[in-house]
Amino acid sequence: MKTIKNLKIFLLACMAGALTITGCTKEEQSSSKASNSPVANKLDPERASGNTVLTLTGSGLGDMTSIVFEKGNVPASFNPTLNTDNALIFRVPDTANGGAQNIILTNRLGVQLKVPFNVVALPLVNTASNYNFIEGTEITLVGNNLEDVTSITLDGAAAEASIVSQSKKELVIKMPATTVNSAKLILTNSTGPITTNQVFVNLDKAYKIFTDDYGNGFENGSWGPASISTDFAKSGTKSFKAGYNKGNWSADGFANWNGVASMPEYNYLSFWVKGASADYTLYVTGDARAGGYGNSDRSVPIIVPANVWTYFKIPMTTLELWKKGPMKQLGFWIEGPEKQDESFYFDDVILVK
Repeated sequence: MKTIKNLKIFLLACMAGALTITGCTKEEQSSSKASNSPVANKLDPERASGNTVLTLTGSGLGDMTSIVFEKGNVPASFNPTLNTDNALIFRVPDTANGGAQNIILTNRLGVQLKVPFNVVALPLVNTASNYNFIEGTEITLVGNNLEDVTSITLDGAAAEASIVSQSKKELVIKMPATTVNSAKLILTNSTGPITTNQVFVNLDKAYKIFTDDYGNGFENGSWGPASISTDFAKSGTKSFKAGYNKGNWSADGFANWNGVASMPEYNYLSFWVKGASADYTLYVTGDARAGGYGNSDRSVPIIVPANVWTYFKIPMTTLELWKKGPMKQLGFWIEGPEKQDESFYFDDVILVK
């Protein structure tokens, strides 16, 4: 065992370079010979996720030419110079399909060796098409290992989303009815469950400033040209189109002239905004903030990329919308624009618990 351990340490030290070679020149080939009867004694570990280094020890393992993970015939890259008669080191492919399967190794004589292995491939969610929902909203989750997801539940609730379509990298779900304010999602596949980092907000439980229309007594309170628009929408069919004329340094947004008293139960201001023709910085402004309403307050900048929808979720402790009393105005001002008139589209402007 000590000899095998030392061999493993030596071979791992040889892996300073990336294991990206699937073939080799004559000079790079291992000096070990292909065997008519290769034997696998131990695979370490026997269960692992993508990119994990595996060490196979045994006899007659020399001169391997390919390594394939059986589910989906996914090839594994390896460096032939790390292949000896008694050991072979390689990585689990990032693209390997999850679950129990064989690793099929083939040597230069065409002889195959099958080694049982279990690929750990938990679902992974990198991005979502929306973070706000009502019952029936379809949301696209993008990530990995999503093709065998069998259930999606809201963390902390019994509600379960239904699957509309799925592939390895993409999962489309339909959100359920629920009474929760917001929740992460629990996705379960053949490997097991994971809880998303992303938090999804129930619009029916949010305080609405603008969704498909003005809410809670708010109206257009803009300095520049602004209106409800059907040109673009992130949710529903309408958004709030905020126009900024060249060189005006104006503030567009929403007003409730009766005033909104402090609501400490809400923790975030969130909204989607579709960018203009170039990247711009907008500044969140409010009449009851310490800096007042308009273009003197630069304390909460947001960078809005051009031509795409971007989601913002800002803590109320950062905004202090009620610093000086009831809030009557909430908006976004711009320095400029300098080159031309610009328009931004805002949707789902809400306060979230």
